[in-house]
Amino acid sequence: MTVAHAPAPGGPAAAGADAPTGSEAPFDPRRAWAVNPRVAIRPEPFGALLYHFGTRKLSFLKNLVVVDVVRSLREHPSAAAALDAAGVAADDRPLYLHALGALARSGMIVPATDQESES
Repeated sequence: MTVAHAPAPGGPAAAGADAPTGSEAPFDPRRAWAVNPRVAIRPEPFGALLYHFGTRKLSFLKNLVVVDVVRSLREHPSAAAALDAAGVAADDRPLYLHALGALARSGMIVPATDQESES
């Protein structure tokens, strides 16, 4: 199970992830990303729960900004642009990139060009 958690109350989420299997694309924030079409996002009081119907993995996002960024990925030309649009400060960016990288390694988000092949 993959779990994302805030390192401090109100701080950015740092997603823990399983080791990459080699089949996922490496996370590049300059690329366009999207939620995997096999992933459902369920809002929760703490943030959101992501469930991958193919792998049965769960991810818990306990930071509302991360939830908003993940939901908006498809609307932006890159993950970096999604972070910009969410107003993520440069000092906080490494934590958010780590969280997005963990979601990419677990297959929760995929390169936007690969999204069609994942379904």
